[in-house]
Amino acid sequence: MAPSVVDLQGISRVYYLGRNEVHALRNVDLSIGSGEMLAIMGSSGSGKSTLMNVIGCLDSPTSGRYFLDGVSVNDLDKNELADLRNQKLGFVFQGFNLLARTSALDNVELPLLYTGVDLTAAERRRRAMEALTAVGLGDRAHHRPNQMSGGQHQRVAIARALINNAAMVLADEPTGNLDTRTSLEVMEIFQRLNRERRITVLVVTHEADIAQCADRTIAFRDGQVVEDAPVVARRDAGRALAALPPPMTRPLARIA
Repeated sequence: MAPSVVDLQGISRVYYLGRNEVHALRNVDLSIGSGEMLAIMGSSGSGKSTLMNVIGCLDSPTSGRYFLDGVSVNDLDKNELADLRNQKLGFVFQGFNLLARTSALDNVELPLLYTGVDLTAAERRRRAMEALTAVGLGDRAHHRPNQMSGGQHQRVAIARALINNAAMVLADEPTGNLDTRTSLEVMEIFQRLNRERRITVLVVTHEADIAQCADRTIAFRDGQVVEDAPVVARRDAGRALAALPPPMTRPLARIA
């Protein structure tokens, strides 16, 4: 069995709204092995986004223990948490979060400026270009977001998540703003990175067909895990993409 990248032991998260307590997570036990590809599912308010924030060291549990790649997260201060997050995790969000006036290359390179590792400008550029090439955007390195499609935006975001050689990539509704074809293109990239680089991938989604691209699905309801099961027939995103009809193209307008 692969060693755990994530080990949650009795994790609870309580928010206080005035005098009301909101139990977002309730005594969650969860282990994620190195090289796994997981999908976390659940309706709005189920706790799946809170879980991702805790795993991503963006939020702290009210109680319980969390170990990330063997490190006890509970014992870290804010600066140490930031360092661990930068070294171990990569994030991909539904809204892309790209700098609009900055090239794809500069967007991908940005996390390297916060690692504390002394890299030359040439080394940062080289690593950023490698990450863009890995997601099929080597020829778009100097394009700005307004010169790219939504699917290309998400590819840039994935490249940015890879730049620090993260042990795990956390993707929060990464296909939520994308059409079917582009969603499959994004999931094909995640599957390839998981298969070829053994990167652990955690995808939060409400789409059952996207969850089928993972090896394992975890269903949340009312802050608790209600199902944790392997995917019996994993959906190969590349094959599903190849089976789609070719994209429609509009004929050129006739010039009078």
